[in-house]
Amino acid sequence: MVCASRGPLAQLNAYKQRMGWTFRWVSSLRSDFNYDFGVSLRADADPDAVVFNFNTPWRWYNAEEHGGLSAFALEDGVVYHTYSCYARGLEAFNATYKLLDRVPRGRDEDKLRYSQAWLHRRDEYGAGSV
Repeated sequence: MVCASRGPLAQLNAYKQRMGWTFRWVSSLRSDFNYDFGVSLRADADPDAVVFNFNTPWRWYNAEEHGGLSAFALEDGVVYHTYSCYARGLEAFNATYKLLDRVPRGRDEDKLRYSQAWLHRRDEYGAGSV
């Protein structure tokens, strides 16, 4: 597994260390990778003409960057793109969603469309937090 983000590698590595992560994380900052796989919107692009998650107008999501997961296979020296998922397709990788979906107020997303305001990093919880 390799993760790619459009940030400077030094910044990614500092955040990775802060969070205690050990996976490989690379910078795609000076490449078209994120644009090619539909998770970044070019500054000069029309957000009504570009889609995210295969068919939803980009403007609906109201952000310049989105998450995505793609899988690749290397066979006989050729890299093949075998799979991609976005938006709700990424939920299987966040076990917290499965738990929240079973409680009375669920994810409580009605306040902000698909908000993750409830999400905190491991070092952001105070002593009195649950």
